[in-house]
Amino acid sequence: MRKGLSIITSLYLLQRTNVIYCCLNFCVHRKLNCVIYLQVFNAKTAELLSHHQVEIQQKFPKEGWVEQDPKEILKSVYECVERTCEKLQQLNIDITNIKAIGVSNQRETTVVWDKITGEPLYNAIVWLDLRTQSTVERLLKRIPGNNKSFFKFRTGLPLSTYFSAVKLRWLLDNVEEIRQAVDNGRAMFGTIDSWLIWCLTGGKNGGVHCTDVTNASRTMLFNIHSLDWDPELCQFFDIPMEILPKVRSSSEIYGLMKICPSLKSGALTGVPISGCLGDQSAALVGQMCFQDGQAKNTYGTGCFLLCNTGQKSVFSEHGLLTTIAYKLGRDKPVCYALEGSVAIAGAVVRWLRDNLGIVKTSQEIEKLAAEAGTSYGCYFVPAFSGLYAPYWEPSARGIICGLTQFTNKKHIAFAALEAVCFQTREILDAMNKDCGIPLSQLQVDGGMTNNKVLMQLQSDILCIPVVKPSMPETTALGAAMAAGAAEGVGIWSLNPGDLTAVTCERFEPQINPEESEYRYARWKKAVMKSMGWETSEAPSNGNDK
Repeated sequence: MRKGLSIITSLYLLQRTNVIYCCLNFCVHRKLNCVIYLQVFNAKTAELLSHHQVEIQQKFPKEGWVEQDPKEILKSVYECVERTCEKLQQLNIDITNIKAIGVSNQRETTVVWDKITGEPLYNAIVWLDLRTQSTVERLLKRIPGNNKSFFKFRTGLPLSTYFSAVKLRWLLDNVEEIRQAVDNGRAMFGTIDSWLIWCLTGGKNGGVHCTDVTNASRTMLFNIHSLDWDPELCQFFDIPMEILPKVRSSSEIYGLMKICPSLKSGALTGVPISGCLGDQSAALVGQMCFQDGQAKNTYGTGCFLLCNTGQKSVFSEHGLLTTIAYKLGRDKPVCYALEGSVAIAGAVVRWLRDNLGIVKTSQEIEKLAAEAGTSYGCYFVPAFSGLYAPYWEPSARGIICGLTQFTNKKHIAFAALEAVCFQTREILDAMNKDCGIPLSQLQVDGGMTNNKVLMQLQSDILCIPVVKPSMPETTALGAAMAAGAAEGVGIWSLNPGDLTAVTCERFEPQINPEESEYRYARWKKAVMKSMGWETSEAPSNGNDK
């Protein structure tokens, strides 16, 4: 058995958990399952040694509602652990070499559970769920001038259905079991990282109730300057502070993995859980964007462009979010980022596959788009969940315009990929204005970056090079790095000179800037037509209580 090896597991939850990293990816479409990944890395070389994934079902109780079963998530994590350890043993790798566990997760998905029974009190409400629109509108009436950005300088965020506070408010307003648990002092709130860490460190038998600063900064209850829960924000949303998790850094030992009956081998028992990062922050770390001005864009279900602004919190005047990038140790400084969030990126490809049946597999989109070579004047705005950055316009809905008798599925496929690139261009333009120094290249990651047509389109539309690492899922790597670098673990150096160089593929612009600007201007015209589609005055169809 190979014993002279320190390895990190990374638990990565795709929509959005390193030695274990599991990533759980949630998506809005009825036929699309979510996936939990467990990935294992060599702490010296960052080599991916083994991985396993498990699909889990999403629930869509009503139009616009997206839920996950927290118990199914946990069960799938244990399955990933067991299967990955079996694979390591087949590779003649001793699992006692696993030195730490890192967790990465989708950031805003909201869970409330009973700390006495350990049972979830409702399904997890997923980040892009739209049921809270009426809650947002009600809360806006309490803010002077109905100003969505009223809390921006405390939280970095606009008031939106996106963030956890309004999801938690909806749960308190609509789920009697949760109200009773709060009244009885039994309720615990958390994002998926909190739920997993609590369960993995013992659950109702002494589990650690915590989160890290990156996840806390996405709740709208956290002051990104004081780095603590804000009493006035909690009062505004009427959230009892006693149900909130303790906020920790992104790289420290939170607790030890406890024995679980689901793990036949007792795998990882006693291994420290020492890294925790929201998925987009984890990708920023995995891309090694540790310097001011370095940026990455992750192409997954949605699209998330983050630019490191160092120890200075930069507030956007162009629709971007200010968020915490990472805090890599209890005594280390906090670093901030500007973020542009797009709700629908890879999900538009799945929509073409699952809802319209244009293709049978997501991979066919690349072939169709390549055959078309152009959208032939067709433009696609996939505002299925409204528009996020830079508009923050929940009334928008998806449109396809510029259709002629000549338009076919190849042109629509091309327009769908182009839409992802145009949305990124909008965010990058806003980021360049806020930062004052335009990016000279864009680092990219995520599953969609395997699509070479998309990557070339992105370079053409941005008019700058696009650089893709050889391993696109850098989110898992980032969580592994945080776990391995934690005090008390200390097997992964985060000094830039010690970091393993990552091989990259580079895409250079191949069209002239004038053509790029023309196509972008047409896209912007289509975006304007997508807005104002939904209004709160529309007849109710029973989608909210």
